[in-house]
Amino acid sequence: MIRTPKFWHQPRGILAFGLWPFGRLFGGITALRQRWAKKATRASCPVICIGNINAGGTGKTPTTIAMAEHLQGRGRRVVVLSRGYGAAVTVPTLVDPRTHGAGQVGDEPLLIAAFCPVVVSRKRASGLELVLAQKPDVILLDDGFQDPSVHKDLSIVVVNAVLGFGNGFCMPAGPLREPLAAGLKRADLCLSIGADWDQKCFAAPVTVPHVIGEIKPLLTGMRWDGLAVFAFAGIAHPEKFFGTLRGLGVNILGHEALSDHEPLSATLMNRLATKAKSLNAQLVCTEKDAARLPSQYRLDVLALPVRLAIADWSKIDAKLADLGL
Repeated sequence: MIRTPKFWHQPRGILAFGLWPFGRLFGGITALRQRWAKKATRASCPVICIGNINAGGTGKTPTTIAMAEHLQGRGRRVVVLSRGYGAAVTVPTLVDPRTHGAGQVGDEPLLIAAFCPVVVSRKRASGLELVLAQKPDVILLDDGFQDPSVHKDLSIVVVNAVLGFGNGFCMPAGPLREPLAAGLKRADLCLSIGADWDQKCFAAPVTVPHVIGEIKPLLTGMRWDGLAVFAFAGIAHPEKFFGTLRGLGVNILGHEALSDHEPLSATLMNRLATKAKSLNAQLVCTEKDAARLPSQYRLDVLALPVRLAIADWSKIDAKLADLGL
């Protein structure tokens, strides 16, 4: 996955308007897919979709983990259904962190599997049978907001508070997978993720209940302050990870931004390790990157865990109550 173009999140210019006809066509195709879809497959328990209207990363994985833990705290058995970006498996597969690697099931499903059962399926509807075999009280659909094949009882749209919905155009003219109004019409909640200042920048015309969250580092006793590091990140917005490290007082002697989900080959890791060694620095990455590390580097690279913090769950809890959860 490539990084999203900068002009998507800038005032509309010549390039955006030049691509606008293609964006309109893309949005139209998404609308037709919703309108002409066959009857969605219904599960025997509630399905909660954690999705987005933007292309690229907005914080769906931390949201899925936070929702899983919140529901488990309410005594519910949770199973996640994911398409598994980059997964090699061709049949619905129950993720086993002890035997599966990121190349087999995808880095995000592997990360989520530390918290609850995860089924990876290229076609989400085809994976429901295996999901239901795990006897869930509730299913979390990781992504798939635009996929009409599975009936959703609750849909949460996740958005980066700073970037918002960009210039409001559909791809390739902007970051949207579909027109904003159409997407929000199918949504039940909008979760904007960012710190207090980021939330003040969020000015989208949200027409559904709005929830605020912030991704924060999970401090496990590791002393980060003053640590000399070489940081790398293969996520949608690597600069956010580097900023988090600086906020912890980390001394970043060098860093490299990789593409989202970029494979961490032995050649790439050898180059990064050589850079770090030349600077006498510790290699540091995100949890998602750690899931893709070659086995020989897992003991040599530190991963900074993060979690989504939601101060007020009341709007989400009200929706869960409507589902009997």
